[in-house]
Amino acid sequence: MTPIAERASSVVVVGGGIVALATAWLLQCRGHRVRLIAPDAQGPDAGECRSGSAAALGVLMAQVFQRSRGRAWRLRQTSLSLWAQWRQELAGRGCPIPFQAGLLLLARETADAERLQQLQEERQAQGLPLSWWEPAQLEEQGLAGASQGGLHSALDGQLDPLAAMDAFRRDGLRQGLELVNERVLALERQPGGWRVHGHSSAQASEAAWLVVAAGLASEELLDPLGHQRPLQPVLGQCLELATAAALPWPCPVVWQGLNLVPRPGGGLWLGATLEPGDQADLDLLEPMQQLAATAPGCGWLGEATVNHRWQGLRARPVGRPAPLLEPLEPGLLLLSGHYRNGVLLAPASAQWAVEQIEASLTCR
Repeated sequence: MTPIAERASSVVVVGGGIVALATAWLLQCRGHRVRLIAPDAQGPDAGECRSGSAAALGVLMAQVFQRSRGRAWRLRQTSLSLWAQWRQELAGRGCPIPFQAGLLLLARETADAERLQQLQEERQAQGLPLSWWEPAQLEEQGLAGASQGGLHSALDGQLDPLAAMDAFRRDGLRQGLELVNERVLALERQPGGWRVHGHSSAQASEAAWLVVAAGLASEELLDPLGHQRPLQPVLGQCLELATAAALPWPCPVVWQGLNLVPRPGGGLWLGATLEPGDQADLDLLEPMQQLAATAPGCGWLGEATVNHRWQGLRARPVGRPAPLLEPLEPGLLLLSGHYRNGVLLAPASAQWAVEQIEASLTCR
């Protein structure tokens, strides 16, 4: 990506999740002067993190998305392409992001198989590499029984969300990104830009542009400015299960809406629940584990040992489609409400923000 230092702007990004980090990193790569402010800007405490990024397993479902047109489809395809470019670029700078290529959607019932096969035909007509795996082929991959077949997407896949956030953070710092560990209390308009008031700083942060990518906290920050963007919290719980050895599966598996992600060297990530509100129901973890055990070849999961459990809050827009990518007023952008697709849509969201800022600079 070519920097535009001769037309650079000052930008404050509010938020510490993957969308905020991707945006701050991309802006910094483009030559802008960027400060990211969040309570966990330097990296989350795994035991305390409650952002949507913490609830994510990093499954990238772009080409298996049910719709074939519209904004949601375009954002997913843009992001999938950018993730491939960014992973290569970051790996070359010593900041690799672990990635598992491919995604397999299993069909439990005949109706599921018919729906997935129809999707395969639509994607093949678009020139996309989706293929149908018969039960015999699944059995060869260690997924025997209980399935009517599966739809395999070669270009979708899964990446480690926390590793991706760390890569953006480390490479951004190397390029001059400023990270401030602080809770933002208020946003203030000022001539020619914005002032951001933090909890502990004696001096407020000032910039020509302000990008609010603070998940659920975005609503509270924007309301005093006259921008009502209600967001509903939806909690997600995930499990890491122990396995005796590395699973033979070729890629992550989706079974009845549940993501099963094999881990390098053994183990399985499982999730996530969908719980309206911000309080976790621990009684849902066992049924989730039992549901996973009904997937082909996964009967052992019912007795698997839980190594780790975690949770996070997703921000779901109320009365508006996800995500919220909006220029609210001059110099103020909103990137929030990504719901279950923050990891997937982080690159497209970041690119949208960069385009908004640089288009305004070009017009000057």
